[in-house]
Amino acid sequence: MAVISADNISSLSSDAKEPAKAPARRARPAEKELRIADQPAFVLHSYPYKETSLIVDVLSRDHGRVALVAKGAKRPHSRLRGVLQTFQPLSLSWSGKSEVRTLTAAEWVGGLLPLEKSALLCGFYLNELLVKLLVRDDPHPALFSHYTSALNQLAHDEPPAIVLRKFERALLKESGVAGDWTRCTVSRETVIADLLYVIDPEAGPRPAHVADTAPKVLGKTLLDMDNEDYADATTQTQSKFLMRFLLAHHLHGATLNTRQILIDLLQL
Repeated sequence: MAVISADNISSLSSDAKEPAKAPARRARPAEKELRIADQPAFVLHSYPYKETSLIVDVLSRDHGRVALVAKGAKRPHSRLRGVLQTFQPLSLSWSGKSEVRTLTAAEWVGGLLPLEKSALLCGFYLNELLVKLLVRDDPHPALFSHYTSALNQLAHDEPPAIVLRKFERALLKESGVAGDWTRCTVSRETVIADLLYVIDPEAGPRPAHVADTAPKVLGKTLLDMDNEDYADATTQTQSKFLMRFLLAHHLHGATLNTRQILIDLLQL
């Protein structure tokens, strides 16, 4: 096909038909630049960007998971270098209208003890769950509160298994992928404590069958989980395998690196 350039336009016959014009496209409205100030947030993950900057994935209270570029954060004397730490409450400000916004201010708020030893590993597990399960720019203020509470409990040496089960359940519920587990989807009645059930990841509890390969749990376990009561040893064991099964389903095959470490080292 011949290409008509600016140099040979003049050689076209003056009576040649003018090519049909493409229909005019309606201009898309310009995205409004966001300016967010003093937003409570936590750093979930960061990685290098160009020579001196970082891309920081944060969980904010009112704006959900947000990606920010922290310009110059890798420079030795940058104020951001010591502030953008995981598991510490921060107050962040940012602006921009693209998927990755620009961090404009960051301050350490304080109020939480640092995580140490096994608690630190559990904290990285919580962060990996949030990064892999939450879409960006989807606010979850209740989940933000659950996350803050989980970090506080881990820092005060609460049993890690119980802290993780509570947070896993809150994450699935608040992100909208799990509903009420206390009501049977077949009978529409409250689950019976001494009957066995399986959880359909897309629907909810139903009576267990012999051929089911999904984890079977007592109705009592589901009721205990709803009440955040993990005192019973059976509830602890059944809830661990149930959450492992459900998270694998909702992650669509994505692996959790910290989960395997927790299994290997701490049997969590």
